[in-house]
Amino acid sequence: MTSTAPEKTRPGEAPEPASASRVELSIGGMTCASCAARIEKKLNRMDGVTATVNYATEKAKVSYAPGIEVADLIATVERTGYTAEEPSPPAPPAGAGDDVPTAPPAADAELLSLRQRLFASLALSVPVVLMAMVPALQFDNWQWLSLTLAAPVVAWGAFPFHRAAFTNARHGAATMDTLVSLGTLAALGWSLWALFFGDAGMPGMRHGFDFALSRADGSSAIYLEAAAGVTAFLLAGRYLEAKSKRKAGAALRALLELGAKDVAVLRDGTEVRVPVSQLTVGDRFVVRPGEKVATDGTVVEGASAVDASMLTGESVPVDVGVGDAVTGATVNAGGRLVVEATRVGADTQLARMAKLVEDAQNGKAEVQRLADRISGVFVPVVLLIAAATLGGWLGATGDATAAFTAAVAVLIIACPCALGLATPTALMVGTGRGAQLGILIKGPEVLESTRRVDTVVLDKTGTVTTGRMRLQEVLTAPGVTEDELLRLAGALEHASEHPIARAVAAGAAERVRTLPVPEDFENAAGLGVQGVVDGHAVLVGREKLLEEWAIELPRDLAEAKAAAEADGRTAVAVAWDGEARGVLTVADAVKETSAEAVAELRRLGLEPVLLTGDNRLVAASVARAVGIDEVIADVLPEDKADVVRRLQAEGRRVAMVGDGVNDAAALATADLGLAMGTGTDAAIEAGDLTLVRGDLRVAADAIRLARRTLATIKGNLFWAFGYNVAALPLAAAGLLNPMIAGAAMAFSSVFVVTNSLRLRSFR
Repeated sequence: MTSTAPEKTRPGEAPEPASASRVELSIGGMTCASCAARIEKKLNRMDGVTATVNYATEKAKVSYAPGIEVADLIATVERTGYTAEEPSPPAPPAGAGDDVPTAPPAADAELLSLRQRLFASLALSVPVVLMAMVPALQFDNWQWLSLTLAAPVVAWGAFPFHRAAFTNARHGAATMDTLVSLGTLAALGWSLWALFFGDAGMPGMRHGFDFALSRADGSSAIYLEAAAGVTAFLLAGRYLEAKSKRKAGAALRALLELGAKDVAVLRDGTEVRVPVSQLTVGDRFVVRPGEKVATDGTVVEGASAVDASMLTGESVPVDVGVGDAVTGATVNAGGRLVVEATRVGADTQLARMAKLVEDAQNGKAEVQRLADRISGVFVPVVLLIAAATLGGWLGATGDATAAFTAAVAVLIIACPCALGLATPTALMVGTGRGAQLGILIKGPEVLESTRRVDTVVLDKTGTVTTGRMRLQEVLTAPGVTEDELLRLAGALEHASEHPIARAVAAGAAERVRTLPVPEDFENAAGLGVQGVVDGHAVLVGREKLLEEWAIELPRDLAEAKAAAEADGRTAVAVAWDGEARGVLTVADAVKETSAEAVAELRRLGLEPVLLTGDNRLVAASVARAVGIDEVIADVLPEDKADVVRRLQAEGRRVAMVGDGVNDAAALATADLGLAMGTGTDAAIEAGDLTLVRGDLRVAADAIRLARRTLATIKGNLFWAFGYNVAALPLAAAGLLNPMIAGAAMAFSSVFVVTNSLRLRSFR
């Protein structure tokens, strides 16, 4: 998949030229973080190429200048000793009658192969380890049975390590597999020498087992239990790692599988069932109760409730009717709908969500770049340490057995797998869990921003409020009922397209149900509307409209109107037959969850600021309702980014939450941009985090999830670094048996992945 759109430059990367193209390559043959670092280094040495290689997702994101072909990039990866290819486009969804079995994916085949090697190696290794550890089990010639059982484990069970080590050696490189291969082959080789040319092959040979180094005559010591045990432990670690990586990506796979497979399209008034892949923009299709909406579209017929919980995490179905937008993969929970497709294929919200999640999983946080740089030089350094350990022990003690054992322990304990897995696995689980909850994290660098922000700027309309005017109060003159006032005013306003008129008409329709049809309707520009309803000459609008007809508001209505306007609401006067009959107030309603969301943001250590283009009275009213102290009002759309810059100049780290086109620049300027998924494409594109639901509480959830993910990454890296720093000196000092070193190394990788999987329980 290639593209030419510009991309935000990540920390530590050189900016790419505007004309650069991008491609994502699937990389094969990587076995550890140093493999990824090596491929990345080779690609980045090409002129005009910027690459990021992710070990966990086995993908390379590459930007390349004009004149470079994708084939050149693939050739560079292959010359490095690995395979590369452009990912195949996703297969179209199966139709109703398609039940052709598909071949298992490569990842499943790899998992199966690993499982076979692991179980066979375990079955053969356990007797070898037991005989070595328990002297009572050492019968005459037990050592030859150990060789018979251990040799297949080292030769066949560890073959993936040997093959990768050989391939890398041919290209002048050393990786984690080099350490494993050298360690296990050295242990087997030493044992063969001792059995065939030393005293270890003599009948009646016995030796004990020690978790630390054991001093013995080198010619009578064998290390078959270390060679076989280390192989089994490492295979177990790699198998669990592979399984965990598949679990970590399960949320993304589940997201991709949410969509409908086929759809009932209307062709000349007849329903025709076709695969979803055949839908085009403008097609009209039927969604029956219980069926999934096939693609993003607009309801053109019918009314229902739509369950969007699988996309947004919102448990309550949303009512939709003619003119409302619906999203592909949501479930029709009520009546029959006819929907006109507005987006298909890769343009749908589901596809874009999946792409955002995948892009985030393929990226790297700045802290991981440091780990990668260390991994890239780690293996050569370990080889030097192992050689120095061997030489040092030989020079200091003259004990070849102790020297060899310490050197092998150094080789095996040092594998940097945990370093390579620390960030990507946490990212995969965190972003996948976020997608399930309606939170899309654009990239790993976003995580760093969530930790630093201390101020959150909230756009008012559409973010804190619903963005739609609603009828608030009905104030009547003596002798007039609320239903009568709403019936006559609502009938007249129903004929107008003004947002305030629509709010009054909708509020009246909810209360009165049936509104009469007005006669002689007339729109008085800037003042209101007038007409005849049920024989009454009705006026609805500003007080000035009533004054033109020489009608005055009674004192109590005038005071109520002034109080409503002072509180930021819009007041509409109603009169008929020459007398003022009441006042209706409308306002952009505050979302029910906004106050709770603001309180949650405060608990996270963020100071909320309300930003709006509305007048200060309206803004202050909304701020009071949700508990915000700082208000910035009367801001032009183009000046919102300047407000963010001003707050940053005061030393604040600013997060911005918005949903409109006019918020896009501010979202991009802020240290952290959170775009409401119910908003415009421009806002979503500019944000760092996308909140699929239009619920401000999700903003707090998003920041908590991002911070938890970052904390998990740092915990993983601390464990991985600390493990290597602590274990290497122990191994070099002769305080670790090679088999125990192998078990500890495998455990470190499994621990890191398991720690990351805890993010799946985030609520």
